[in-house]
Amino acid sequence: MKKVLLLVVLTLSFISCDTDDKNETVVPTVFDIEGKWLWSPSTDVSDANTMYEYNEGTRYTYYCVAAECDSTYWESLDTSDSIPGTETYTFENNTLTIDGKDTAITFECDGGILVFSNGVKLWRLSSNCE
Repeated sequence: MKKVLLLVVLTLSFISCDTDDKNETVVPTVFDIEGKWLWSPSTDVSDANTMYEYNEGTRYTYYCVAAECDSTYWESLDTSDSIPGTETYTFENNTLTIDGKDTAITFECDGGILVFSNGVKLWRLSSNCE
């Protein structure tokens, strides 16, 4: 009798195991807008001549005036090197609002590329995305 009871308990414990992943909630990856982003007049990030820095609600703009605008140059800049004037921004639910103008955005390359709804792309500085 003990063997039958043990067999029933073991059988019920295996039946109650749920290996079905249908009930698991998939959390979408959320990327942050904060940081330095490069804009290029071509589809090649190595041609970038403008950088935008999103920092705690303020967007700073930088232009490249050097002969070569590589990552070392862009990394060396801080807010004192930005052009005069800044813009305010908020970022919520894939909507970037800059000075009151809303734009839908998406991310590519694990958050290394920012794509605006009008097709404009920005590359996160040092993201290794091309």
